Amino acid sequence: MHLSALDISIIFLYLIATVYIGFWLSKRATKNIKTYFLAGNDLPWYFLGLSNASGMFDVSGTMVAVAWMFVYGMKSAWIPWLWPVWNQIFMMIFLAIWMRRSNVLTGAEWITFRFGKSTGSTLSHIITVVFAIIIVIAFMAYFVEGIGKFAVQFLPWDLSWSLGGFRMSSEDSYALLIIGITTLYTVKGGFYSVVGTEVMQFFIMTIACLVIGFIALFTTTGDQIAAAVPDGWGSLWFGWELGLDWAEKLPAAGLRIEEDGYSLFGFIFMLMLFKGVWASMAGPVPSYDMQRVLSTRTPTEAAKMFGLTPVVLMLPRYFLIAGITVLALVYMDPAQLTDPATGRLDFEEVLPFAISHYVATGLKGLLLAGLLAAFMSTFAAFINAGSAYMVNDIYKRYINAHGPDRNYVRLSYTTTAGLVVVGVIFGLVGGNIQARTDWIVGLLYGSYVASNVLKWIWWRFNGFGFFFGMLAGMVGVAILPPALQALGYDLLAIEQFPLLLAVALTGSIAGACLTPPDNEETLKQFYKQTRPWGFWGPIRDKVMAEDPAFKTNRNLGRDSFNVVVGIAWQMCLVVIPMYIIIRKMDGLFISLAVLALTTWLLKKYWYERLED
Repeated sequence: MHLSALDISIIFLYLIATVYIGFWLSKRATKNIKTYFLAGNDLPWYFLGLSNASGMFDVSGTMVAVAWMFVYGMKSAWIPWLWPVWNQIFMMIFLAIWMRRSNVLTGAEWITFRFGKSTGSTLSHIITVVFAIIIVIAFMAYFVEGIGKFAVQFLPWDLSWSLGGFRMSSEDSYALLIIGITTLYTVKGGFYSVVGTEVMQFFIMTIACLVIGFIALFTTTGDQIAAAVPDGWGSLWFGWELGLDWAEKLPAAGLRIEEDGYSLFGFIFMLMLFKGVWASMAGPVPSYDMQRVLSTRTPTEAAKMFGLTPVVLMLPRYFLIAGITVLALVYMDPAQLTDPATGRLDFEEVLPFAISHYVATGLKGLLLAGLLAAFMSTFAAFINAGSAYMVNDIYKRYINAHGPDRNYVRLSYTTTAGLVVVGVIFGLVGGNIQARTDWIVGLLYGSYVASNVLKWIWWRFNGFGFFFGMLAGMVGVAILPPALQALGYDLLAIEQFPLLLAVALTGSIAGACLTPPDNEETLKQFYKQTRPWGFWGPIRDKVMAEDPAFKTNRNLGRDSFNVVVGIAWQMCLVVIPMYIIIRKMDGLFISLAVLALTTWLLKKYWYERLED
């Protein structure tokens, strides 16, 4: 990619501004461990909502999303349900409120609030910290792969080098350089720097998204798009089979569908729904989402934060994704990205290729700065969250509980840098972004959900049940995939999820039923303070016997209704910008009508009934 002096200047100005803001805010962060990791619970919910959206707008995910839309068209809007993307809706409706009521610093510390100070609680605390560190390192490796592949396409210098038998590619060198800058301001300024820089990065990304979307609108036509894609590409709906035949238009796209294993899309969709309910009900994995919940001022502000995130994230992000996809479909020569030996096309390179060839000088620099911002904001959020677990939940709890705040903050610098080094090592091993995505969301998340659903809704679920459920799930992640392959079963990660869930559920229920219940006073305090619905009968009766004025949570029906409405509302926010870009007016008008209805329902049955 050729970058003009103007484009390069815009990118450098962005990097300088980011580091400056991070250092400027660092004075607020170094007072104590709470200001370093939670910004002292002093940030408005709308700043945290913008920060949350910015943190979810990563380069790797955007590259994959462009590849999905290129191949699957409007049906690609369903594929992110693999994560699932509607965990934001569960958080918005009720889980964020429940979680924020704990008043703790990290997700692992929340375990003590739920299970007390028993042996089972200690084991649960330890395994949560271990899982948190694994998830942070896994995501960092995923980010390294994405930013390296992206940066080498647009930065003009060859940074490859070798020393003895060791060789560093230009792709890896760029990844290390960008990661180094991100780590610098994150280490210095903690969560204040993460949020402050992410708010700035959000506005840069939004402008860049709108620019690309409008370029696509003004330089392509609906007829050009229709001529480049097979029948059914512009339809959101599907049957048992996907129903897209790329044989005449682009055989490499058909090969990608076959490799992804999504031909029987109806079956995959049912697995998405099954997994989605479990994974969303479990709440966020112990990373940056949970950290933002715990950093809000009040429980209702935590819910509002998640209500804002889909609006400010989905609309601009999918305007960009659809814009880049359409530009590539209409103007790109697939041969330029196709390996002549295998016939395979690297669809993850469509995004940088389209920027290189179809975006004008100046706008190119702005867009690249925005996509750099997307990477840096997500990466910064993860490493700050990972460091919180290392310092607060290992060092402070088990090694030095009464050290001066200055020592904890200094240790945070070291642990953040250490996590980055480990994550980068795993990232440099190499791999495919799609493969990393499948492993994280299909398997690693699968080991987490059983214990973390039961902890909310079942009073008898204790610390031992949580520990053995998590342990069984994590062991299952390690042995289940190779065991299935040895038996001749080549299953997708999402297809392995029900088996992994069964293993984790068995460990959870056996661990709880074969050990004594947790301390009754701990359970009563958790129930009174959190007020969840679920199977809490014995504890609820004892709480009400002591306090007849206590109000139980009878909102299961309303919360379930709001979740369904919220999922439809969020889906409209995804497909509306896609319909605009591909000029699908019938789908656009229907989606706008559904968005208006669901927005009214959420205002009436969710927003107006929020309470701390």
